[in-house]
Amino acid sequence: MDATAERELDPYVDFTREEWSRLRASTPLLLTEDDLAALRGLDEPMPIREVEEVYLPLSRLLNLRVAATRELHAVTETFLGHLHAGVPYVIGVAGSVAAGKSTIARMLQALLARWPAHPRVDLVTTDGFLFPNATLEARGLMSRKGFPESYDVRALMHFLAQLKAGAPEVRAPRYSHLTYDIMPGEELILRSPDIVIVEGVNVLQTPGRRGKAEPTVVVSDFFDFSIYVDATEADLERWYVDRLLLLRETSLADPRSYFHFLTQNTEDATADFARSIWAQINLVNLRENIAPTRGRAHLVLEKGADHAVQRVRLRKL
Repeated sequence: MDATAERELDPYVDFTREEWSRLRASTPLLLTEDDLAALRGLDEPMPIREVEEVYLPLSRLLNLRVAATRELHAVTETFLGHLHAGVPYVIGVAGSVAAGKSTIARMLQALLARWPAHPRVDLVTTDGFLFPNATLEARGLMSRKGFPESYDVRALMHFLAQLKAGAPEVRAPRYSHLTYDIMPGEELILRSPDIVIVEGVNVLQTPGRRGKAEPTVVVSDFFDFSIYVDATEADLERWYVDRLLLLRETSLADPRSYFHFLTQNTEDATADFARSIWAQINLVNLRENIAPTRGRAHLVLEKGADHAVQRVRLRKL
């Protein structure tokens, strides 16, 4: 197959950063420097230029798609002759550990909430749907935390089904990155949101079971739009190690932290520990479960070594 034929079959349209930034049009930046400081990840730069050139065009695209989806719902309700409860627009954000998904999800939440038509934008991470550590330990899955089998997928699906059914109040469990576990009795309560962003490594996965048919409904079936945050394996590993070294000097100093023991190690020993965890767990999960889902996303953000987005791939309609 020649290059022209391959391009015609490619389901994505590619944009350089410069081409993508022009799609911002006249969308204003309504975030202050203080807002950005609160949204940035601990070890991830997010300069104003990045927001203006990458995330404002994305927020404009999403705003247009939200409006179009609402019009489609109105047409359907007119056809059926009755009205349904408001249904939120659901956005999935996927990608590897250390890719910067959480920062991007927070940034989109802040930008989308400033559009007049959808002021209530909620953010949910799938970490809350991990099984508690006690359950993972009993099942011998602590070393597989973050893999598909470590999640209560049934609970996550029920949560999303309630959202898409227009339930007036939907609850999600909370997760603590300090204790590295589910927070007993703590819940995130969503009350008729306009948009919900669901962020997590597993949100585009379609886990199959040996000897059984593929599930007929998967998590991403509830998404109106999905984003995959992409980077090279080498950059992801470096970001993961750098983040753990930075956490060692900050939140891990809390005695309640699951990884508090790392503060007793040397910096070199902590870096070796991080590289070991990356190689044995995160890289395996990336290759087996996460990266294969990249082609299912509506939009792919390809990052360079400095976390800046270099290319944007948008799925053709």
